[in-house]
Amino acid sequence: MYFDELSEIAFFTPMKKEVNRLCILTGYATPNMASWLMKNISERLRSEKIGKEIDISLIVGMVPFDGLSVAVHEGFKELQTSTLPEHISKFVCSYVYGKIPVHTKIYIWLKDDVPVMALTGSANFTQISFSSQRRENLIECNPLEAYQYYSKIEGETIYCNHSEIEENIVLYPTHPVLDLENNPLKDFGIGGVEKVDLSLLNSKTGETHRTAGLNWGQRKNKYTLKNGEVRYGDRNKNESYIPLPAPIARSGFFPLNKQHFSVITDDKHHLILRIEQGKDKAITTPMSNALLGEYFRNRLGLANGAYINRADLESYGRTDVTFYKFDEEQYYMDFSSCK
Repeated sequence: MYFDELSEIAFFTPMKKEVNRLCILTGYATPNMASWLMKNISERLRSEKIGKEIDISLIVGMVPFDGLSVAVHEGFKELQTSTLPEHISKFVCSYVYGKIPVHTKIYIWLKDDVPVMALTGSANFTQISFSSQRRENLIECNPLEAYQYYSKIEGETIYCNHSEIEENIVLYPTHPVLDLENNPLKDFGIGGVEKVDLSLLNSKTGETHRTAGLNWGQRKNKYTLKNGEVRYGDRNKNESYIPLPAPIARSGFFPLNKQHFSVITDDKHHLILRIEQGKDKAITTPMSNALLGEYFRNRLGLANGAYINRADLESYGRTDVTFYKFDEEQYYMDFSSCK
């Protein structure tokens, strides 16, 4: 039975074997965990120069018992349409929607349709279950029997992006703000909800960053040829990040160590973010650094890849964003115009 380093045992060591599919059956799951796993599998395979593509299928089993939060559901739907990281060929999420909920947790690795390895135990497919913040366990089990059970449950599921999904599952708001039809409340300080304001401007110049922050993608990509010649090429000009001052990074407001967290925006979009770069100075969209830039350029009414000036932000009516923290994985981001 395994108690420590469960992510290594369940995901990163098995992926090096002759496998190309991961099937997960779990009582509870979060899109943050799915995003974190795909990004880390991609980075591990790339760094170890293992050339393979992996399909991931996820079944969330306890939906008939207590429904699903709006934020979690929207997060899974977003992952279905997002550009997947390198080495991840497919991600599919389904919910059990019959009368009987499923509390089982099984992680099965396959080579095509042949089960190779399986683990079962107490760990749900959430970041906290695979971190040091909670004691969980996994134990190896018969992979064929595990896959037969997974396949049986699979017949009782519905895809998270099915057109009739809301007729088959119950969705709940994760916080009253998610139920508001009108503009969100402007001061969540009342009621104990923590908040921080983050400037989108360069603190030294008072302007937007030239090749950082919202204009991160405007920098050139430096690379070296085999003959030693150095060349520069264009990056995706939508690449962006929200600058994170060191005092706030150290305050504990945001999760560090590359944990992923969900953000619902004031215009009802769902983003999965994480803290990156040296000294934890940047809030990014880990699935693609360009997603955040596309979001802001759309809000500002600019073309994809456009350079963002301070004048663009002032014309819109906002040079900062406000984050509200509900818990370690759920946040709200307000970029509504102050005009």
